[in-house]
This record gives sequence, C-alpha cells and structure tokens, in this order.
Amino acid sequence: MNKLDFKGPVVLAILDGVGLAPNGPGNALSLAHTEFLDRALKNYLNIPLEASGEAVGILKGDMGNSEVGHNALGSGQIVKQGIAQVEEYFTTGKIYKSETWQKLIENVVKNSGTNKKTLHFSGIFSDGNVHSSISHLEKMIAEADREGVEKIRVHLVLDGRDVPPQSEPKYINRLEKFLEPFLKKGRDYKIASGAGRMVAVADRYEADWNVVKLGWDMIVHGVAEHKFKNAAEAIKYFRDKDPSAQDQYLPPFVIVDETGSPIGRVEEGDSFIYFDFRADRAIEIAMAFTYNDFPYFDRSRDNRALSNGNTCPKVCFAGMTEYNSDTHVPALTLVPPITISETLNDFLGEKQISQLAISETVKFGHITYYFNGNSYERAPLEEHIKIESDTLPFDTRPWMKSAEITDACLENIEKYKFIRLNYPGGDMVGHFAEIEPTISALEAIDLSLARIAKKVDELGGILLITGDHGNAEELLDSEGNPKTSHSLNKVPFVFYDNTTNRELYAPNNSVENPGLANAAATIATLLGLSDIPNAWCDSLISVK
Repeated sequence: MNKLDFKGPVVLAILDGVGLAPNGPGNALSLAHTEFLDRALKNYLNIPLEASGEAVGILKGDMGNSEVGHNALGSGQIVKQGIAQVEEYFTTGKIYKSETWQKLIENVVKNSGTNKKTLHFSGIFSDGNVHSSISHLEKMIAEADREGVEKIRVHLVLDGRDVPPQSEPKYINRLEKFLEPFLKKGRDYKIASGAGRMVAVADRYEADWNVVKLGWDMIVHGVAEHKFKNAAEAIKYFRDKDPSAQDQYLPPFVIVDETGSPIGRVEEGDSFIYFDFRADRAIEIAMAFTYNDFPYFDRSRDNRALSNGNTCPKVCFAGMTEYNSDTHVPALTLVPPITISETLNDFLGEKQISQLAISETVKFGHITYYFNGNSYERAPLEEHIKIESDTLPFDTRPWMKSAEITDACLENIEKYKFIRLNYPGGDMVGHFAEIEPTISALEAIDLSLARIAKKVDELGGILLITGDHGNAEELLDSEGNPKTSHSLNKVPFVFYDNTTNRELYAPNNSVENPGLANAAATIATLLGLSDIPNAWCDSLISVK
C-alpha cells in the first residue's frame, strides 16, 4: 500500500448548517452565487455523509445538531448521547432512582406547610429534541406528583429555532392541559416566567452574559419588563404587537398574581432542575446557580443581599446531565455524562502532528470542546484561535466573521499540519429562515473557501469541505412556510485536492451509509497515519 504524503496541510472546513438538497425556493445554497463551492462539488470527490439520527448517536429520525455533529467528526465514533441516552434513563426509570433525583425531591417534600419549598424546572421549551424535550419535563412533573411535591414552577425558554418559529402557543397549551389534573387534586403547579432563547437565559460560549442576567432576574427575582396573568396572554400580546416576531426573540416576562406579585421567583432552599441535555446553552445559567465566586453579573435581588446575607438564594440545583466535563458543572446531574476517549486531536497529538482550530465565538466551543470529545484540554502541538462574534443579530451581519476566520487561517497555515475551521453562517443566519441573508452568508463563506484553496494549492495540501448538519439548504417547509430548524439532509464531504496524492486514493466501498464519524479516520489516513484506533469508524477512502 502506498502512503499518502501531503507536502502542505490538511485543512478541514466545516460549513456549519450546510447540507445537500434539491434546488428550490428554500435552498439558499442553490440560490447563492457560490462559484468555488459549485465547482468543487462538481469536479472533486464528494462523499455525502449522514449527519442526523443514529449516525450521530441520537434517535432515528431526529435532526442532527452542532454538538453531536462535532462529537462525531472529532471522535471518529458514534456515541450514544443526547436524547438517546436520556430516553434510556427515563424508559428504565433509572433517572428517578438516582441520588440526585432523590435529593431534589426530598429537599422539597420534607419542607411542607409554612416552610413549603418549590421545585423549579427550566430549559428550552419544545419537542425539538436538540437541546431538550417537553416530554421529559412532563414525565418529571408526573413523578414529582407521585412522590408528594406540592408546588412546582416552570420557567420557559421559548424555542422557535429547533421547531417552527411561531409554534410556542402549541407547547404552552399542551403543558397547561397536562397540568390540569394536578391542579384539580390540589397541587400548585404553574408556569411562572418565559423568554426567547436568544434573549434570555440561554447564552453560549460567554458571548453575552447580559442574556443570562436577564434570565436570572426573570427566574430568580421575578423581575421583567413585561407581566402577565398567564403565558398564553404573553404570547398573544407579543404577536399582536409584532405578528412576525419569532419565539426565540420574545422578551422576558413573568406571571403575576392578582396583587401584581410574581408567582414563581426562586427562594432560599428550593430545588431546581435545568432539563436541557445539551450543554452549550445550559452551562452559563448552571454556573450562575452553582458558583460561589461569580464575577459575571450581580446576582442579588435589587442589588441587595438577601435576608440570609447571600447575594443569591442557595438552591439544590441539578442539570439533566453534566454541562462541562472539565469543570464538572453542575455537580448534581440526573443522567451521568458521556465519556469520549481516543479522539482525533489526542491521536494526532500522540503522533506529534501540529493542529490548529479556528472559529468565532458562537461556534468556538464546537470546533474545540465538542470536536475534542467534550474537553477544552489541548493535545500536544494543538492551538486554538477565537474570533469575537458580532453582538448584533446575525441576519443583519450575515457574512459574520468568515473573512477574519480565513485571515487567521492564512496567517498560520504554514505552521500546522492539520487545521480545522468552523464557518457558522449557514447555521446562525439560517436559523432566521430568511433567504437573502442566508444567501449572503453562504457567498461570504464561498469567497473564504476560494482564498484558502488557492493557498492550499500553493503549499501542496488538501482542503476538505463538510458540514455538521443541514439547515441553510432547507429554509422552507413542505408547505412553503419559514423553517428555522435543522434538516435531516446529508452533508457534503469534498476532497479538494490538486496534488498527485489524489491518484492514490478512492472511495472505500466497504463503508455503508457513511456518516460524520467516518471523517476522523479519513483525516488520519490523509495525514499518512495507518495505526488508526480500533474504536473509530472506517476511513471514507482506501489507499491504492
């Protein structure tokens, strides 16, 4: 067997949220002027990859996402995780037998009567199954009732991103109907507050701590600009004010009683479950609830310490699972964290192959933490570069930081043997389900790919172009309505290679239904490595 020997680097460009779909009015990729990418898809080896469902370790038929997509790309393995792992714990009942669940319930049930404590729930509120599932919330409420919990408050993080953009009334109505039997038997179970996920609570990668603060004030202190008698009234008010308003951008609101007082703020000694099973939009609110030393914003009520002298109420806080495997936050989890070993970055580090990861803030954690098997630890000779994202809405800056990511790549391309990039535009702009901004995002990325390809040719390297899941290629649903969620489409895996090595490899016909998890072995093969870990899926190519 010949050994591939690239003089230049192997560059992996991940076009976040860019899949493959037939041409049509909702396919921003086919509508965009992407001269380089069109030519690459046509003239170079392209092996479309599965990027959803069981191919990335989640439930069959569920759309992929950036977390599981990057886990698969960087680990070379299909790891059962996310909703698939959590579903197993609910199905078997192991979640209710956990020490954490028992501690949460005991903390509330033992304090009844005048000392009654509240069990709070919060998380992204939908059946999108990307970050969370409303069914998990319902199951936990039902079990809490069986175990004697008298008072529950739910704080909604409105979705409209992994589900249709104005679908929240359906979920609110579903939960309200679900709660009715409990209310009839005398339980005090109510929705207490809510806000769009892009406005409050669910920031990620510390891009904007004010997002978390708005959520904190809403949930913990019962403070928000808007007050309503119920959640349905809140949604109706916002829709009447702006009929086009998407759920993910609705402002914070609290539910108040007849005196105008919030019905569900968090008090000392309460229990709190954040039911997201995906980490990136959960870690910061978990930090706010669990860190003693917390420098990001003032957690006190009305800028005053509480009666007990604390700056925030001490609660029994748990996450659905662990949100940071390096710092082990939160300490209490309902489902144990997954463990991913033998990752690509560690394998390359052992081989003394230099590597560089680059993206902007909104996807930096994906190209580093998730790609590296849920760890921020770097392997030997591995470096990371983060470009600060804009704070303005991405549909007003659809080019995002494509040029800056490319600049950083070109400035460092001769120093590293393997470089991985994440271009967020297809996903972050695609989530608005607006055609023209998404077209602009893809055209900016195309210009960047052309710049990198030119340098790769000059250095005698190879540029691999792929996605982590679909989105930008399917911005309209089957009825022609805006579609903000990810798709089930395959993603490209293009071998842009003008070296003589191109003659030495061909598609590996033994790989059936190739997916993102086949990428790691492929990259290692291109780098001339043959002793690939047994845990990895096979390479997409075979060497002649």
